[in-house]
Amino acid sequence: MIKFFLGVIIALALIGGAIKFDSDEHSWQLIIHKQEALHSVQTGGIRIYKIVKGLISDSDISDSSSIVVEEG
Repeated sequence: MIKFFLGVIIALALIGGAIKFDSDEHSWQLIIHKQEALHSVQTGGIRIYKIVKGLISDSDISDSSSIVVEEG
């Protein structure tokens, strides 16, 4: 479970542009901008929350349908 959350955080940071890869002829560098990473993870988390909240509220059948009981 922790690996999943860590993967999500890294993916959100990559999408937000907080991680930059830089290389020259002698070495490779992975540069992480902490403030940009924090901002992109927060923004991405809020967007995912809003999407999931919208999906749950749109699929709630009990609010939009009625139950009819017939005796017979």
